[in-house]
Amino acid sequence: MSEGALQDWGAVDAAEPGADPGAGPDGQPHGHRPQALLFSFFGGVVRGRDLPPVPSAVFIRLLSGLGVAEAAARATLARMTRRGLLERTQVGRAAHYRLTPDAEALVRKASLRVASPAPFEHPDGEWTLLSYSVPESRRDLRHRVRATLTWAGFGGLRDGVWIAPGTVDVAAVLNDAGLDEVTGLAEWFAASPMPDVRVQAFIRRAWPVDQIRERHGEFIRTWWAGPGAGDPLGRITLLGADWLRVLRADPGLPARHLSADWPAAQSAAVYRRCYSDLLPAADRALDLELGSSMTSPTP
Repeated sequence: MSEGALQDWGAVDAAEPGADPGAGPDGQPHGHRPQALLFSFFGGVVRGRDLPPVPSAVFIRLLSGLGVAEAAARATLARMTRRGLLERTQVGRAAHYRLTPDAEALVRKASLRVASPAPFEHPDGEWTLLSYSVPESRRDLRHRVRATLTWAGFGGLRDGVWIAPGTVDVAAVLNDAGLDEVTGLAEWFAASPMPDVRVQAFIRRAWPVDQIRERHGEFIRTWWAGPGAGDPLGRITLLGADWLRVLRADPGLPARHLSADWPAAQSAAVYRRCYSDLLPAADRALDLELGSSMTSPTP
C-alpha cells in the first residue's frame, strides 16, 4: 500500500486550502471535498463492475452537479494522480482515470464496512488496547498515525494510549497505511474491562459521544425521506460521502453502554434503504455517461 494512501482515505474530508466543498443537488452546502466525493463515486458505483477507465468528462459533470467548479475538479484529478491514487491514460484527446491497485485495495477494504448490515456492532466486551510512542520531532508521522488510528476506530484515552471496540488487526492497519516503522514503537493487546471499570465513562473520555450522536442525527434527517429526485449519480455519490463521514465518526461504540435511543442502527438502516433505491438508476446513468463520453472527448 502506498505510504500516504490510508491517510488520504481516512482524512478525505479534512480542510484543504483552496478546495471548495461545493453544494449538493438541492443547492445546500454538503461540506465534502471533491476528493471525498470521488472516493465515494468509485466505491459506490464503479467498484465491482468491470468498467474501462472513466473519462474526465464524467467526473467533471458529476462534480459540477455537486457544486464543484470545473477548475477544482481538474485540480483534484491531477492531485489524486500525483499521490498515486489514480492512474491517468490518454485516449485521443481525452484523459481517462481509474483507481491505482493500491487505491482499489483501499476502497475494497473500506467498502466491507460501508456495505455491512451492522457496521457499528462488535462482539460484546471485546476491546483493543494500543500504546505507542512517536518522537515529538516526528510531527508528520504523529499526524499520520493519529489519522490512521481514528479511521481504524481508535479513540485516545490519554497521550499515547488508544482503545477501539472489537478486535483490531493493528499490524495490518499500520501496514496498509505504510506505517511499518510504527509497529516497532507500539504494543497492542486484546482487552476486556474488569468488573469495576466504568465503561461508559472511558467511552466518553475517548470519543466525543455527543458529536457522534449528532453526526448520526444529521445523516438520518438528511436521508430519512429517501434519496430524492435528481441525478442518481450525484445522489448516490453524496449519500456515500455522508455515510463515510458517519463511519469515520463512530467506530462502533457499544450501544448497551449508551442511551437507549442511540441512533446507530437507525442510520445504518436509512443508508441501506437509500443505497438500494439509488443503485439501479445510478448504474444505468453511469452506462449512459460512459457511452456519451466516448463520443464527446474532453481533454
